[in-house]
Amino acid sequence: MTLSPTPRSTIKRGKNRAATDRSELYAVLDAGLVCHLAVVVDGAPVVLPTGYGRDGDTLYLHGSTGARTLREAAAGLPVSVAVTLLDGIVYARSVFDHSMNYRCAVVHGVATPVTDPAAKSHGLRVLVEHLSPGSWDYARQPTPRELAATAVLALDLTEASVKIRTGPPSDEESSSAWAGVLPVVTTYGTPEPCPLLAEGTAVPEHVSGRR
Repeated sequence: MTLSPTPRSTIKRGKNRAATDRSELYAVLDAGLVCHLAVVVDGAPVVLPTGYGRDGDTLYLHGSTGARTLREAAAGLPVSVAVTLLDGIVYARSVFDHSMNYRCAVVHGVATPVTDPAAKSHGLRVLVEHLSPGSWDYARQPTPRELAATAVLALDLTEASVKIRTGPPSDEESSSAWAGVLPVVTTYGTPEPCPLLAEGTAVPEHVSGRR
């Protein structure tokens, strides 16, 4: 399936780096952990970093019901969400041609507040399982009070774009300066237990297995 282009989601600069297959959108969203939600508050743009999760063609976002940005996003105003993965620093022979290898997805639309208790619980499960797979069934479930204090938004993925850069620098200068790519890799470290845990509490497999 291809991405549906609109004036907002059509990549104009560097369009040779545009990905048009919807599977590329899913791949970027599923690989990332933090998105940036952009919304206009009092006539000025505000960008909020937050967690997210994807279920099919729906992106779930969450936050405190007291957060002004979440309330504005839930009020029917247009929003944008961006997820960027940095894969490498590109060193060129000229500073003008230095760049980055990256995968980036931008979604446009109107976020819908999720208020039905079952649907809200499902959205939160999607969020939790995206960030920390295996945690939803392992840890305590949200209480009614916690659910009431949490805003969950659903954003349709119909209007989206994906841009990807890979490979070496693009300059062709005859220079002795080193040129190439310095890969950037994200890894998980050793789990650090909470000081309040009972002595001897084992690290569960869904945590230790991510290393």
